[in-house]
Amino acid sequence: MSPEDPLVRRAADAITVALTVNDRPARMIVESRTSLADALRDELGLTGTHVACEQGICGACTVEVDGEAVRACLLLAVQADGAEVRTVEGLAAPGEPLHPIQQAFTDQHALQCGFCTPGLLMTVHHLLTERHGVDEAEVRTVVSGHLCRCTGYQGIVDAVLQADRAWDRTPGDRAG
Repeated sequence: MSPEDPLVRRAADAITVALTVNDRPARMIVESRTSLADALRDELGLTGTHVACEQGICGACTVEVDGEAVRACLLLAVQADGAEVRTVEGLAAPGEPLHPIQQAFTDQHALQCGFCTPGLLMTVHHLLTERHGVDEAEVRTVVSGHLCRCTGYQGIVDAVLQADRAWDRTPGDRAG
């Protein structure tokens, strides 16, 4: 094999990334140029993180990294080495009741096709983790960074306000 062979280049570019994802340790081997969004989907099977524009514009890939909402398509997986990552799958485990944010989106019909929903849920989770008692104007500003072509946003705003009222942010809340 020559150094120009794609298999040789990939092996030379492979990096092990260790992080905590949804409160569980994870390790993956990625190329240095692999986005966090692609690594979560392809290496860990967490397909709730959606990839659309790949330019950080649409918000579909939003996750939390060390408590901050970030566009996972713009962050390299290697940059998340050692970080704590929360994806939409980390809001409520299978068999558990929906997180209050998820329940509010359902109650308020704040999702239709669902493509933008995971990113919105994670942005809202970050907002409501940081601040209780949000108002409609603040919610509209925060969700304005997400492209949704189905809902018209009023249901999303109503859902965020409902979740803010319903979410008991006690220390035992594993996603809060």
